[in-house]
Amino acid sequence: MAGITIGVASETATGERRVAVTPETCKKLVARGARVRVQRGAGRAASFDDQAYADAGAELADDAASAWNDADVVLCVQPPAAQSLNALRQGTVLVGLLAPQGDAARGEAIAARGLLAFPLERLPRTTRAQAMDVLSSQAGMAGYKAVLISAQLAPRFFPMLTTAAGTIRPSKVLIVGAGVAGLQAVATAKRLGAQVEGFDVRPETREQIESLGGKFLDLGVSAAGEGGYARALTDEERAEQQRRLGEHLKGIDVIVCTAAVPGRPAPKIITAAMVAGMKPGSVIVDLAAETGGNCELTRPGETIESNGVTVAGPLNLASSGAVHASEMYARNVLNFVSLFVTEEASREGRLAIDWNDELLARTVWPERAAPQA
Repeated sequence: MAGITIGVASETATGERRVAVTPETCKKLVARGARVRVQRGAGRAASFDDQAYADAGAELADDAASAWNDADVVLCVQPPAAQSLNALRQGTVLVGLLAPQGDAARGEAIAARGLLAFPLERLPRTTRAQAMDVLSSQAGMAGYKAVLISAQLAPRFFPMLTTAAGTIRPSKVLIVGAGVAGLQAVATAKRLGAQVEGFDVRPETREQIESLGGKFLDLGVSAAGEGGYARALTDEERAEQQRRLGEHLKGIDVIVCTAAVPGRPAPKIITAAMVAGMKPGSVIVDLAAETGGNCELTRPGETIESNGVTVAGPLNLASSGAVHASEMYARNVLNFVSLFVTEEASREGRLAIDWNDELLARTVWPERAAPQA
């Protein structure tokens, strides 16, 4: 039978509820002439049942091996276990958040099996790639959920309330980092009625924070870097930043940390001494826990208390909003694979991979030599 085969298996990472293909994107892939094979139950945790996939034209497989059997393309959210990759045939295209350099065994398995891996975290952050940017779409959900967690943990109302028992002043919330997650956190905390500040060492984020109703916290230290990311601070800059920030945190009720530097551990911004200076009942939710945390006291996956301050380090927050997170992720993936799963090529049973396309050339792992002019 002509056409390429796309395989999707259930995610196996602990706590992962998202799925890489939804019935909506499955239908669009089938319309391109692709065969889409989905493991039974793959979308259940994200509230997409098997019948919805069948109605969208998918073939249902009983297990991961059957879903991946002879697949030309395998789509995933989190990377499959290294041993599972042995089930894929040589040359299979693997697309997802693969982190091949984060696990030596997985990277070796990808290379040994001759897989064509596209870790979407490597996707260039260009205007053309915005519709494929899984990091941004998932960060938005994570920032939203982080604020909800902070509101639940805080022993205070977020909004100002006027009651018969008197007036309740609004909580003072500080969002650390003004990337996609941070800006979503600013917007969410503002909607909940808090008095919101946003802090980022990149001065150009002031306008973005203020456009969402937050106040920009200016500590007099700028670390504007290339590509929209922050550069590392010098020792002197960091010391001055921490001194000013420590003083400011004494009046803050809730902190949501979102600062990250791609490919490196999260910068330590909030020290143990700063936490010790905060008032009892304050809350810190550290969205950067997965890469070590922005707070020195953060323990990934745990919620602790230190001198009356609650410090939470939740993991994989995007997965907790599995329905919308999956819908956004699957659309990102569809837009990316559309670069090489064209209707004409799919019906001919081939992939239209053009290595002159910078999005493919810069995302693939291991990196390929630049094509000759």
